[in-house]
Amino acid sequence: MDDFIRVTGARLHNLQNVSLSLPKNKLVVLTGLSGSGKSTLAFDTLHREGQRQYLESLGMVTGFTSKPAVDSITGLSPSISVDQHLTNRSPRSTVGTVTEVFTYLRLLWSRIGVRPCPGCGKDIPPSYADDTEADEDAEAGQRPCPHCGTSVPELVMGSFSFNKPAGACPACTGLGEVIRPDVRRLVDDDKSVAQGAVKGWNAKYTDWSVPVLRAAAGHYGFTFDVDAPLRQLDDRQRDLLLHGVESPRFRRHFPDTDPPATVAAGRFEGVATALLRRYNDRADDPEYRERAERQGLVKQPCRDCDGTRLGAVARAVTVHGLTVVEAARLPLTDLAGWLGGLRERSGGDEWPLVEPVVADLEERVRRLLDVGVGYLTLGQATPSLSAGETQRLRLAALLGSGLTGVLYVLDEPTIGLHPSDTARLVDVLRRLRDLGNTVLVIEHDLDVLKAADHVVDVGPGAGRDGGRIVAEGTPEEVARTEGSVTGAYLSGRAAQPVSRGRGDGASALVIRGARAHNLKNLTVRIPLARLVTVTGPSGSGKSTLLLDILDRAARRRFHGAGEQPGEHDGIDGWEHLGKIVTVDQEPVSRMPRSNAATYGEVFTPIREVFAARSKGALTAGHFSFNTAGGRCERCEGAGVLSVHMHFLPAVEVRCPSCRGRRFRPEVLGVRYEGYDIAQVLAATVDEALEVFREVPAVAARLRRMADVGLGYLPLGQPAPTLSGGEAQRLKLAKELGRRAAGRTLYVLDEPTTGLHAADTARLLGVLQRLVDAGHSVVTIEHNVDVMRASDWLIDLGPVGGSGGGRVMAEGAPGKVLFPERTR
Repeated sequence: MDDFIRVTGARLHNLQNVSLSLPKNKLVVLTGLSGSGKSTLAFDTLHREGQRQYLESLGMVTGFTSKPAVDSITGLSPSISVDQHLTNRSPRSTVGTVTEVFTYLRLLWSRIGVRPCPGCGKDIPPSYADDTEADEDAEAGQRPCPHCGTSVPELVMGSFSFNKPAGACPACTGLGEVIRPDVRRLVDDDKSVAQGAVKGWNAKYTDWSVPVLRAAAGHYGFTFDVDAPLRQLDDRQRDLLLHGVESPRFRRHFPDTDPPATVAAGRFEGVATALLRRYNDRADDPEYRERAERQGLVKQPCRDCDGTRLGAVARAVTVHGLTVVEAARLPLTDLAGWLGGLRERSGGDEWPLVEPVVADLEERVRRLLDVGVGYLTLGQATPSLSAGETQRLRLAALLGSGLTGVLYVLDEPTIGLHPSDTARLVDVLRRLRDLGNTVLVIEHDLDVLKAADHVVDVGPGAGRDGGRIVAEGTPEEVARTEGSVTGAYLSGRAAQPVSRGRGDGASALVIRGARAHNLKNLTVRIPLARLVTVTGPSGSGKSTLLLDILDRAARRRFHGAGEQPGEHDGIDGWEHLGKIVTVDQEPVSRMPRSNAATYGEVFTPIREVFAARSKGALTAGHFSFNTAGGRCERCEGAGVLSVHMHFLPAVEVRCPSCRGRRFRPEVLGVRYEGYDIAQVLAATVDEALEVFREVPAVAARLRRMADVGLGYLPLGQPAPTLSGGEAQRLKLAKELGRRAAGRTLYVLDEPTTGLHAADTARLLGVLQRLVDAGHSVVTIEHNVDVMRASDWLIDLGPVGGSGGGRVMAEGAPGKVLFPERTR
């Protein structure tokens, strides 16, 4: 039996006819510069072909799972991928629901939960009912209180589910938050309606609304002065404008008067009411909902359930003094400790009843601790997780599967992981391997590379300069390979970044009394005009300090928008700054028609170049695939058509009219330096930079994208497919092109995510230039190279979750030593 996966002639994307042999049942790491072809080899070639061969062996139709561009692949096993893309962004999804830990907690509380009687107030003991509690859809029957006879509903699993009517808070329907209008952002009190006081109305809509407002006021016997500033309006007029004739806020003034029957008669909906209605109607359109929130809607914790999502009955039930809400708020490390003590606290008939449930719970929580997410709570919403956290949750599920003979393909599982936690993750990967599986990991972390059985270095560069095997073998063999950039870092030949020694600054931002989430009343000094790194174990409070407190406070100070700042006493030192730019890892867009070129604002000047080349025959608009005129109308510029397969998922096929090129023939006939517009979109940033080197408006934008490590990125790469790190660096490149308003503070959330050590060095050069220009940069980082290059370090800890939230050390890198946390 062959002990290798053998690939011959892989040519997909930028792979240069690659052939290699990967040992089976080993921990194999693919590494190389960003864009060198690692993901193409791992996911688009090996994983896709593994899936195709497995489905074909089962006799399933695989016509829509095409074979990748490769001569042959032998020795493949069925494959499972764990990538960085979060598939479940539902606000109803939490850590507890996706891991099923909360499901078992609900079963535990329904079996042995104790609750107060609504009649007499005494505790109603558990009924130890039959197996109906394990039925998700079981309807709750009634039982009498043993003390006073008051009829109360039986507790079933659904009683503790915020996704079912029986358990959800009725006010927020189990979301834990409500959307409310922020009137200050909806209207300008210093203007009248006629002058444009409603910020979301254009002149045409204002003209249409004025007679409706007047008719509504006349229906109720008062007048509405559209020429008076809003601050001069009385409560009736203001409630009519904001909430409309059918809202309780307005009807309180006229409880006995029916609303007008038609719009012409005055059936005015209200500015805030209309925005809320459209927001709820577009639940499946995240782009629209984000835009509505920017216009004047804010999310606030539900007052009825205090953000817990559950109804009053579920919140009152306890198991040995702990409610299910309190259990969901415990860090997983603390929850494990509580579960471990249940045997001692349970007596009589209780323990035999719940022992199998507790055993399953303990095993699931232990796997989560093993992958390094012990600081998370079950109640944390899934959309708030980072790519690395999402991937580690899936890893925990894989540990419990017991599968053998599988090819696991993982995409940088150390993302967001502090170096002190990497060893634990390596142990998890080795456990998967030791079960008899092949573990193929795309990774840049040197600790993981050194722990691998086999390393493959793809390169030597990115894009068309990559796609070759530069070195392969044991970590020691790769380290000795001349010409391997990765080998230079593994062996120590590559120079390590060093701090420029700027040290503390004369001016600083001082955050006083920070106590949001797990922060322990911190006072933190962030030197300005310096490169500052905030580090610490995952969950130690870094994001809370910089994103939840500093960023929100800055948005209110500089823009008068955003939510109330997190819990803290105040921030001193704003007078030293002109603005703040926060660059996080949120997607730049979820619209598939948005891409790197459009978001980076480089596509418009490129289209203008092509329009000029057409000598007046075509306009810049003809070179846009989003507007009619120059795009292929068969596919409306998408390049693909969606074919409905009745009982199967829809399949996308290349448009037969434009053959995937998106544009009409006359548009594609215009060329610049030998490239048509479709070829430009297919080119990488580095390639396009060479093509447009003589066009300043294009070259400057492309150079900034290359400087932040995106030189390998195709200009037409759809925005939803960008990783969190790529999205952040694209945002940073865009911000670097804006004219700075005085001294700027840049707040970055792990900007080195997905970067090879050589790319990290290049990004550090960009950040150092910002500081040299007098700006301030503060990063949340785990990358040791960034720590070494910083002027000032702030280390939070000592652990994640409730045990964190303290400043463990701060100062210059030479003074802040992490002997147990460095390579």
